[in-house]
Amino acid sequence: MTAPEPTIVATSGGHLAGSRSRVLFDALVHHAVDLSGVHGRRPRLLYLGTAIGDAEHFAARMAEAARVAGFDLTPLNLFPMPNVEDVEGTLLDHDVVWVMGGSVANLLALWRLHGLDTALRRAWQAGVVLSGVSAGSICWYEGGVTDSFGPELRPLTDALGFLPFGSGVHYDSDPGRRPLVHRLVADGTLPTSHCTDDGVGLVYRGTRLVEAVTEQPGKGAYIVERDGDRAVEERVEPRELPRAGR
Repeated sequence: MTAPEPTIVATSGGHLAGSRSRVLFDALVHHAVDLSGVHGRRPRLLYLGTAIGDAEHFAARMAEAARVAGFDLTPLNLFPMPNVEDVEGTLLDHDVVWVMGGSVANLLALWRLHGLDTALRRAWQAGVVLSGVSAGSICWYEGGVTDSFGPELRPLTDALGFLPFGSGVHYDSDPGRRPLVHRLVADGTLPTSHCTDDGVGLVYRGTRLVEAVTEQPGKGAYIVERDGDRAVEERVEPRELPRAGR
């Protein structure tokens, strides 16, 4: 099964601390799986941990989260070499791609080195749902605000560009992100930008934003646009998803 249109779920969430396991998949991951349209079998989730160096301990936590959720999870590693012969074929054999957070700058460099940028575009166009958190959200846009280069937030403007917008993740939990997104949109460094509080995700069909969703009540999404030499922000109220694992 594949989504009826190219679909991206870009989030600032998706993970939940479990009572018997370190990490569970929260409602945003389950929603990405639902959007893939899979039924009659276990959903197949491809996990990309490039942004945290394919850390084996976290891949094990993701595998446990998938087991609890009833998903089959495959990690696609690039360290020390790709762990599959056919990267594009592996992508196309899954229903959903979930990209972990970390360094979006390092993620993009390695993906381009190994051809994942073009393979992911083909998978997206074929109906594999692309999704992820933080760096795994920024990567789908034109760019965004990142701490990939150090503790001081900086702009990144060479992301994959599947979505023709800027990205602002962790909009409510990192006080430096909102003002920097506003400044970068106002001066034209970033295009119109779509931003998410922690726990919020944005759903795109093709390149059209169709819905904001949340796994945490009271959170918001935001559209920041340029108006002359300043930025203006519009809040988008997300739909609350059914709770997962709480």
